[in-house]
Amino acid sequence: MKYCKKCVMPDTRPGITFDSDGVCMPCKNHERKQKVDYEARFEEFKKLCDKYRGCNGDSWDCAIAVSGGKDSYMLVHVMREKMGMNPLLLFVDDNLSVTEAGKHNLLKLSDEFVCLLIRFTLDRRLNKLITRKTFEKYGKPMWLVEQLIGTYPVHMALRFNISLLVYAENMSYEYGGFGAKETYSAKNLLQDSAVGDIATQLIDDNIKKQDFGFILPPPQSELEKLDPIYLSYFIPWNSYSHYIFAKSRGLHDLRGEWDRTMSVESFDQVDSIGLHVHHWMKYPKFGHAYATDMTSRFIRYGMMSRDEAIELVKKHDHDLDLRVVEDFCKFTGYRESEFWKILDGFYNRDIFTKDSFGRWVLKNPVWES
Repeated sequence: MKYCKKCVMPDTRPGITFDSDGVCMPCKNHERKQKVDYEARFEEFKKLCDKYRGCNGDSWDCAIAVSGGKDSYMLVHVMREKMGMNPLLLFVDDNLSVTEAGKHNLLKLSDEFVCLLIRFTLDRRLNKLITRKTFEKYGKPMWLVEQLIGTYPVHMALRFNISLLVYAENMSYEYGGFGAKETYSAKNLLQDSAVGDIATQLIDDNIKKQDFGFILPPPQSELEKLDPIYLSYFIPWNSYSHYIFAKSRGLHDLRGEWDRTMSVESFDQVDSIGLHVHHWMKYPKFGHAYATDMTSRFIRYGMMSRDEAIELVKKHDHDLDLRVVEDFCKFTGYRESEFWKILDGFYNRDIFTKDSFGRWVLKNPVWES
């Protein structure tokens, strides 16, 4: 494993690239963003909103995919209060236990900005079956939920004749990934052929093709009716600034409720508990998890040094919180011993080895590189 010279991101992150100086593309992209004329981009955004504002009469003229977190507050603020749009908020319920902060934040989002929010609740039976299969086969336990977060808003926007569909950030460009192109268009979210491939492989006696209605994107002819965008193209995207703003509008973080062992902050992804298994699975497969992700952002934001980040990664990245495991097992029906056995099979032997206590440890951790 090689690590970015500026942040702590390893080269094992899928789709990430490094320049000749050993700097990762997210860090380079962050540097480029400092030279962007965001006033000009915002004027471009105003024209885009002018095109759609009031297009459905008194009904909704845009739709926003929301989770109820800090970025959702910024999205709705920009569209509702700055652009004067009439947004429909679309939320996917993953069936897992939710923190008190998460419950509060979703309700507050709708109340604070006076917007209708439609909540899609998954079929628990189907969700449990698919979660178990994608965990055991791909190490992607919440694959179903992750797909729906992208595709459900698409189906709903089409049903309500809404063309402008707003997503938060371009994850690949901001944090590293495949197809990391700076663009306002989010059409790449809707063109993932792997979704259909995995769905086909999941079909059996208990999971039918018709169960994937909202999961698969609509036909291309229908997608052409939509203008899906990333708001991160038009504003200087900063998740910590969004947290500060959202707090001023009533958002609650996890301080006093839950001190998560795998995290270095209390404000990112504060809602679903068991869902964290999905995101933490990057650690056994690629050797990095929450602490690496967040401290790399904080370095780019000028909030901490690389040395400070390394210490936090060493302390937190490997440590999947037991409350997360308990909630995930409660939903899926696994015994915890079964969970750990399945997880053990996903450790990447190229980058991990077992120590004398039988614990998986990185062969080349960032603190020794």
